[in-house]
Amino acid sequence: MQKILMVYSTVDGQTKEICEQMQMHIGTSADVDIYSLKYAAELDLNNYQKIVVGASIRYGKFRPELFSFIEKNKKQLIEKKSSFFSVNVVARKPHKNTPQTNPYMKKFLEKSPWQPDSMAVFAGKIDYPKYGWFDRTMIRFIMWMTKGPTDINGCYEFTDWDKVEQFAQELVIAR
Repeated sequence: MQKILMVYSTVDGQTKEICEQMQMHIGTSADVDIYSLKYAAELDLNNYQKIVVGASIRYGKFRPELFSFIEKNKKQLIEKKSSFFSVNVVARKPHKNTPQTNPYMKKFLEKSPWQPDSMAVFAGKIDYPKYGWFDRTMIRFIMWMTKGPTDINGCYEFTDWDKVEQFAQELVIAR
């Protein structure tokens, strides 16, 4: 049975949830291990046939541990079958929800020494009640500017779970 490693970077947990949903959809087709990039430094990537990296965006940036992981494991990421997905609220817009049209995926590909075999972009989640005052205020302002939801009592999940399932199935059949 093939072994797949999924590592993720998340701020509020949506990227982790996406990994867990992919693991569920893969089911018994592969053995999937999921780790936060915060704790991935000691992982032996040689134990896996495929590597999936997922990373969220906050205030227009990926978390620093994403690029640290890529730099440390560049050789294995290039040699093995590998995938990358980005989670961001900009992807809620139909014209910004693919690797070719999402501005954060474009930035990632320009900055990264690693070019994944497959990629996806998933819309994230806004959970105003969960945020502290600063994040709630900043995210609300950004949403106001981009014509998104601004009711601070609301939780808005934009993730297309069918798209997540499709990406998971593609991971299993990719050679």
